[in-house]
Amino acid sequence: MAYTITDLCVSCGVCEGECPVGAISKGDGKYVVDADTCIDCNACLSACPTDGAIEG
Repeated sequence: MAYTITDLCVSCGVCEGECPVGAISKGDGKYVVDADTCIDCNACLSACPTDGAIEG
């Protein structure tokens, strides 16, 4: 199952830079994960400075 970014996202962009497959992009007010590209590697979750902003 792909990771998702919640409304707790503060749009810092750290997750986008950490994603090895480029599955994260800036959306409307928060970043979004392309579920078809996400490989569930945990890189975004580990890098995110906002607790609860990424679920998976």
